[in-house]
Amino acid sequence: MSDYLHDFFDIPSDLQHSWFGLIGLHLREALLPVAAGLLLALPIAQLCVRFRWLYPPVLGLTTVLYAIPSLAFFVVLIDYTGQTELTVMIPLAVYSLVVLVPAIVDGVRSVPPETLAAATAMGFGPVRRYFQVQLPIAVPAIIAGLRVATVSSISLVSVGMLIGNQGALGNLLHDAQIYNRPELTWNSVITTALLAILVDALLVLVRVLLTPWMPSGTVRRKPAPALKDAAR
Repeated sequence: MSDYLHDFFDIPSDLQHSWFGLIGLHLREALLPVAAGLLLALPIAQLCVRFRWLYPPVLGLTTVLYAIPSLAFFVVLIDYTGQTELTVMIPLAVYSLVVLVPAIVDGVRSVPPETLAAATAMGFGPVRRYFQVQLPIAVPAIIAGLRVATVSSISLVSVGMLIGNQGALGNLLHDAQIYNRPELTWNSVITTALLAILVDALLVLVRVLLTPWMPSGTVRRKPAPALKDAAR
């Protein structure tokens, strides 16, 4: 058993990272795109709320972009960004928009009209009303979207192993075949799954802390778009 555990955590030197190093790299490649996607989604969603006619084409565009296989995205980007982390992270940021934009739009639209009227009567302008009234009330829906986007991103990072070992924990899958070491496959799969579970739990905790008025575990959310598996 001890020999198996030793082999399980014995990372090949060609990966140039320890097990913890691969975990840190995986989290960086997964979470930075989601953060970038959120920064993009906030103004896009606000425009969609303000101009309702804009929402259908924006949603259609993000859905089309989400349908592009990650490998095809890599082929297009690799001439400009090379075999780097950026080539992996750009598609992940784009993919997150298909989840985050609808989540923010639905959350902001769910604010009761009487709440907006009260804020306006108190002298809140559009910008102040958006940041101090609409967004806080939309937090549960936004966190729900972030949970889906983050878990999907953590899964899809592994595809980066196909472009110069940029898949973090996914690189273990490649080395498992090269060195005939199946324990590396289990390491990659189990560690990636545990990361997704832990980050998801952390987001739930953030939602609870930001919305103390809500009972824990009673977040209402619309069905999320079907996620592609890690073999997109």
